[in-house]
Amino acid sequence: MKRHISLLCLLIPFLSGGMIVRGETGSTPMDTIRISRDECIEIALQSNPTIKVADMEVKRLDYSRKEVLGSLFPSIDFSMNYQRSIELQTMNMNMGGQSTQIKMGTDNTWNTGFSVAMPLVNASLWKSIKISDIQILSALEDARGSRIELVNNINKAYYSLQLAIASRDVILDNYRLAKETAEIYKKQFEQGTASEYDVLRSEVQVSNVEPELMDADIAVKQCQLQLKILMGMDSKIEVWPTIGLKEMQEDMYSLAPGLDRSIANNTGLRSLDIQRNLLDQTVKLRKMDFLPTLGAAFNINWTALSNGNALRNQTFNPYSMVGLSLSVPLFAGGRRYNALRQAKTSLAEIGFQRENLVNSLNMQVELAIDNINRQVRQIEASKRGMEQAVKAHSIMQKSFDIGAASYLDLRDSEMAETRARLGYYQSIHTYLTSTSELDALLGKDYKVKKTTATN
Repeated sequence: MKRHISLLCLLIPFLSGGMIVRGETGSTPMDTIRISRDECIEIALQSNPTIKVADMEVKRLDYSRKEVLGSLFPSIDFSMNYQRSIELQTMNMNMGGQSTQIKMGTDNTWNTGFSVAMPLVNASLWKSIKISDIQILSALEDARGSRIELVNNINKAYYSLQLAIASRDVILDNYRLAKETAEIYKKQFEQGTASEYDVLRSEVQVSNVEPELMDADIAVKQCQLQLKILMGMDSKIEVWPTIGLKEMQEDMYSLAPGLDRSIANNTGLRSLDIQRNLLDQTVKLRKMDFLPTLGAAFNINWTALSNGNALRNQTFNPYSMVGLSLSVPLFAGGRRYNALRQAKTSLAEIGFQRENLVNSLNMQVELAIDNINRQVRQIEASKRGMEQAVKAHSIMQKSFDIGAASYLDLRDSEMAETRARLGYYQSIHTYLTSTSELDALLGKDYKVKKTTATN
């Protein structure tokens, strides 16, 4: 209930306004909500089913630990037993040369009482409690890994949505330009200053852009759906980023990795270390199987024997006993010895696995950082190329307006500008995705990062 209330509190500010959300050049319907990347992550961490399952697994193992811990305390049982004799036992005795039959027992036998048992010395049980603690740590690390993976998926889904919106707006601009040009040629044709071929060619260009625009709209909806699935939101609610990729460039370098390249927090490595510790404790547990165990027991019972009615004239007589139970393992066909050898072999295996994982992670980190540095240079180059393409198109547009350039020249400059803008946005998206992947690889826990929203 607390999680549902928290989720509702997060959504109320966005649902109450019903505001128009603008992308790079377009706008969205009134029933959408503007939501930042951090807000998406916070909602997902509270409502995503994967996170809930991971948290429940921690609780389950905690209950399992308490179950093992309860074995150290005395166990008290109450029992009651009633027996009714159908035919009493008969004993034949020879007394004075004559055979005599004697009936033994009673019609009714009542037996009730309490039994108490408690382990005094049981090294295996004590070590099992330590193993339960390590299993809880393993579940906590798995839950942490699930959160890191979810944050990474949310980041990539959010950046993909920004890229889809930016790409759609670029194609929409291209479509508007092609449509305006077609309208101009149509009017010129009506005035006799343009040929029918020019009109048909410009209308064909409009028709060619329309499928691309529809594909871009579908891509936006798919990215929105993916983001809503990760957040565990209703598919009828339409989400929209607070800022676009163009605005992200202003503070995206704050997401860049620092000088710390330590893989100590990598969730895979930490899980492997926990498993190695668990196997080490398992080896010790197998050794303790060779040790004797000592337990104590106490019983107090009441017995009643009678004939006739089972519910009348019953006299219960108490009796009690206390004792110790010592168990010394001597021989089990090599079962305990082979179990110990198996645990030692598993411990040696995980040592080699850790060494291989460390080498692999170090290479992945170095490669990721090199790629990010290269992507920074790619962004700057794409930005310069976009600015040059915009300037070239502006010059070509003026030349076309005065009749110094053909429609093909204008269309080529438009396509060059479109490719340059798409390449620029793609380079920003690739950079942001790479930084998120690196954070997940290094096992960085999520921290709220403030982003500036545009109105």
